[in-house]
Amino acid sequence: MSTCWRFLKNSELVYLTIALVLLQSKALAQSDSINEIHFQEGTLNQVGTGGAMADTTIFTFQHVSNWEYGDNFLFFDHTDFDLATAGSNPANPGSDTSDIYGEWYSHFSLSKITGNEIRFGIVKDVGFLAGLNWAPDVDSWWFLPGVRFSLDLPGFAFANLDFTTYNQHSTTNTNATAFGILDEESSWMSDFSWAYPFSIGRTNWSLEGHIEYIEARRQVTTFGAGKLESWVLAQPQLRLDLGNLLDIGANKLFVGVEYQYWNNKLGEKDTDDRELQFLLVLRL
Repeated sequence: MSTCWRFLKNSELVYLTIALVLLQSKALAQSDSINEIHFQEGTLNQVGTGGAMADTTIFTFQHVSNWEYGDNFLFFDHTDFDLATAGSNPANPGSDTSDIYGEWYSHFSLSKITGNEIRFGIVKDVGFLAGLNWAPDVDSWWFLPGVRFSLDLPGFAFANLDFTTYNQHSTTNTNATAFGILDEESSWMSDFSWAYPFSIGRTNWSLEGHIEYIEARRQVTTFGAGKLESWVLAQPQLRLDLGNLLDIGANKLFVGVEYQYWNNKLGEKDTDDRELQFLLVLRL
């Protein structure tokens, strides 16, 4: 299958999923569903290039919704790299100009399911989590079952602490010449996500994002076998409610920055991101 055809096929699946999510959102109350389009621009490290940086543009669709027994979160990233600034990637030469990546998490609240409040200490709820990470460019997806502790922290709109296993499943053709993941040891992930809104004068702000840790594991690809290092990925965002400041409507348009800290990016030893990116968010 050509790279172009595979990209078009994967893009169509992403757009269909987004359309279905938006249609589903119409049936929910306004406060129960949030859909956003993110635009980010910055310079990020490219794995497999020996440390080359690439001017990078990321478009993200993000969805959050509540339902009777919990809540859902998903996002799709479409990332474009400027190879003129990055050089070539020996692991996947000539095919790194763009990629698609997505994640979906469904949370099942034990308080909502049982009808009884589950609370202790700073924990205000406990629930089960089912996650799916999808990376079509390497013909793989990951299943992440686990548990969520919803935290009651002063001033936070939400704060969640997740613990999951990290289980890879491959759709790679063993005879493929392009880079693909054939097999990967199961591992585990922890993730802290939060949103902290605050005001300065007549301006409204939010500091939000997540910090994840994924344990080391061995991986077999079409290019051979090796060890993936443990990684830490932090993506805090500082947002200004620009729509409110310009009197065109609160919670509709945001501008700010996202700082990406990624130690051992995608498991590649000593490949790190410590970069500030421009951020623009449109809430639909």
